[in-house]
Amino acid sequence: MELLAEAEHDGMRLDAVLAGPLGSRSRAQRLIDQGLVTVGGAVVPKRHRVTEGERIAVAEEDRRAEPDRSEHPAELRIAYEDDRLLVVDKPAGVVVHPARGHASGTLVQALAGRAAGGDERERPGIVHRLDKDTSGLLVVARDEETHRTLKAMLQRRQITREYLTLVEGRPPARSGTIDAPLGRDRRDRTLISTDTDDGREARTHFRLEQALAQTTLLRVTLETGRTHQIRAHLRAIGYPVVGDPSYGTAGSYGLERQFLHATRLCFDHPAGIGRVDVTSPLPADLALALARAAAAVPDR
Repeated sequence: MELLAEAEHDGMRLDAVLAGPLGSRSRAQRLIDQGLVTVGGAVVPKRHRVTEGERIAVAEEDRRAEPDRSEHPAELRIAYEDDRLLVVDKPAGVVVHPARGHASGTLVQALAGRAAGGDERERPGIVHRLDKDTSGLLVVARDEETHRTLKAMLQRRQITREYLTLVEGRPPARSGTIDAPLGRDRRDRTLISTDTDDGREARTHFRLEQALAQTTLLRVTLETGRTHQIRAHLRAIGYPVVGDPSYGTAGSYGLERQFLHATRLCFDHPAGIGRVDVTSPLPADLALALARAAAAVPDR
């Protein structure tokens, strides 16, 4: 899709200009963040102010026909379920929804017919996401009202999301808060960092869970939910996630992915029927890596 910015668009943010043609501002922001939108042939941030006469191009998303659920279905454990919502324990390697390069085997496809809500057809019921190689818990709505309520709760920070992560080195404090805006890195647009022209508010809280010889197990709580937030924030303070191929060192302690697991999800049920509080233990690959890290000899 291509369009030429008109006088009425002059001075508007790029994501606001594209909200109408693309159906929603959130979809516009997602495509811009994925690098699928160019202005005058260049990738620009969503806060770019459009000038009359600029040519805006939007590349096509990968919208191949959804495969049958029986074709490479994602393996999921349902940690909690009622008629309004589900809490899914997602294994590493599973993408939450179909996207470029990931047309099959997604969580959304595995939940076909059991999830609903939201204005984006490719991700019905999805309230928040986990990276492909991050395991653990996420909540999924089963109807429009529940989806709307859960999204509002997430924005009001009324959903507790705790993660366990093993990091390189030892933070100087037993607990702390990383309060630093995140956005696409200035030099590498595939990464998220604090060195950005498009930073958005981001806060990550951590506390020490287990101190090891060369690494530290942290319990992390998200206050905001930016893309790659934990991984980018911990790298920014000099303690990258163990095994992280993008923000740290791949392959540590035999890992084939980053040591990051969404271990607890807690919130008031949208229907007012009590508290949902679900936990998930470390999966086998992370538990083995933790044991190896515990056996490591201190650096001298």
